[in-house]
Amino acid sequence: EINSTDLHAKANALEKLTFFQMIGYSMSWASFATIEVMSSARFGHKRISYNAASQGFTQDTEVILLTTNLLKKELRGAIGGGMSGVYEAGLAINCLSNIVTEDLARELLPELTKLTSHSQPYLRKKAVLCLFKLFVKYPQGLRLTFSRIQSGLEDSNPSVVSCAVNVITELSDKNPRNYIQMAPSFFQLLTSSSNNWMLIKVVKLLGTLVPE
Repeated sequence: EINSTDLHAKANALEKLTFFQMIGYSMSWASFATIEVMSSARFGHKRISYNAASQGFTQDTEVILLTTNLLKKELRGAIGGGMSGVYEAGLAINCLSNIVTEDLARELLPELTKLTSHSQPYLRKKAVLCLFKLFVKYPQGLRLTFSRIQSGLEDSNPSVVSCAVNVITELSDKNPRNYIQMAPSFFQLLTSSSNNWMLIKVVKLLGTLVPE
C-alpha cells in the first residue's frame, strides 16, 4: 500500500505505519513516502502525514531537508490573515516543533515569526511556543526575534500571553540576567491576570530573577 500511486491508499498505509511506530516498530524506511503524502492538497492527507513525520522523523532522517519547502508553503499560506490556511499552518507548526533541525530553524524562522502577529490566536500561540524549539536548535534566532515573544506578553488573548510566559520562563533558566528588564511586565501580569496556572509560572519566573 505504501508504494501505491494512489495517494489515498498511501495515506491509509501511512496511518497504519504511524500506529506501529507508536508501539515500537520503526517506520524510518517510509520517510520518503511520508513526504509524498505531505505534498497532497487534501487536508486529511496532510494531517496523517504531518503526524507520521512527527512520530517517525529524527535528526538523522536523510530526507528531512525535503520538508523545508513544504513547511514553508504551509506557513506562508496563512500569513495573509483570516482563516485561509490556518489549520494547515497549525499542522505544519506542530510537525516543525517535533522535527526541527538547525537548518530547518534557520530557513523557517522568518515565516514562523510573522505568524506571531496573525489575526487568529490559534496560530499566534502555536507560533510563540514553536519559536522556543527553534531557539534551541538555532540560538542566533533568539536575538533576531525575541521582540515578538515580548509582544506576546501584551496580547489581547490570555492563551497567547500564557504561551509567551512559558517560553520566557524556559529561556530564563539558561540566563536570568537577560530578562531582568522585563520584571515590570511580569509584575503587571501578576496583579492583573486571573489565570492561576500562568500566575504560578510568573511567580517562578520572578523567583529566578530575584538573585540577579
